[in-house]
Amino acid sequence: MIKVTFYHRADCHLCDTALSALKVLQAKIPHELILVNIDGNQELQRKFGESIPVIEVGPYTLQAPFDSQILEITLEAAVQREAQIQSISESIEAGVLQVAPLKITRADRFSFWISRRYMTVLNLLVLLYVGLPFLAPVMMISGATGAGGLIYRIYGAVCHQLAFRSWFLFGEQPAYPRQVAGVDGLIPYGEITGLSEEDQVAARQFTGNPIVGYKVALCQRDIAIYGGILIFGLVFSATGKKLKPIPWYLWFLIGILPIAVDGFSQLFSQQPFNLISLRESTPFLRTLTGFLFGLTTAWFGYPLVEETMVDIRHHYESKLKPSKPRPDMVREPDAIPPA
Repeated sequence: MIKVTFYHRADCHLCDTALSALKVLQAKIPHELILVNIDGNQELQRKFGESIPVIEVGPYTLQAPFDSQILEITLEAAVQREAQIQSISESIEAGVLQVAPLKITRADRFSFWISRRYMTVLNLLVLLYVGLPFLAPVMMISGATGAGGLIYRIYGAVCHQLAFRSWFLFGEQPAYPRQVAGVDGLIPYGEITGLSEEDQVAARQFTGNPIVGYKVALCQRDIAIYGGILIFGLVFSATGKKLKPIPWYLWFLIGILPIAVDGFSQLFSQQPFNLISLRESTPFLRTLTGFLFGLTTAWFGYPLVEETMVDIRHHYESKLKPSKPRPDMVREPDAIPPA
């Protein structure tokens, strides 16, 4: 017997009419009637609003206005659907009806694999991206200047590579900031190279020499950003991807705001803007703000990706789950009930 859920409210003429029609159809189409008064239920009131009365039977929903003929057609459709489902279920249990196995494609298997291994893939890609720039100075000091120059050119498309905002390997110092940065204990870039600290083209093209060392192919801030992403990715993977995303306002306050203040105050204080007093950030501030941005961005984004991947894994786990055939019960079907 089908179940009919009838949503109504008090002092509703259409509700009374629909209820009377259901009672008349009871003899012709037997059904179990469930009455639900939405008065006092804010959730149901928001859901149905002015659509009352509403009738739900199986997958079918009727909202006012509707007449008795539509109501009867809907009930008959629900009865036929229930009978077909019951017939198919009985045929499957008896082995009369064979259920065709789902077709598993290579794309299905790849999607399932990615949903389980995506963090390993992402961590390897980030490691490769942030690690390859350190290979450039290694190549330069070892004499493989062609390979080192190729790495510089590749990363030059995504990073300014200004020498006074980069880390150096195999030299006297790990960094050579501009004089205006006021970093104690480090020889300024212009003093040790003899180049103008205002010439950004020369600073971009300068890769280093055996005395000062050779610069990493990504700037200090970019290394810190992708380093923060990589560190959180490794922690996230090690903890079984159980960490929840940080609130968006913490991402803004801790991740976005510091790097924006440090970067834009430096940008707008120098040519061609000169809007505020001259300021040059330091290697420490670039590293700190970049790391916080990378870490919090990954902390905000990776858990959200995992929520999506959980749904994908559940879908493919169900699809790829092996069936349990019963050879003794399987035979060619004599007739397939109508679907």
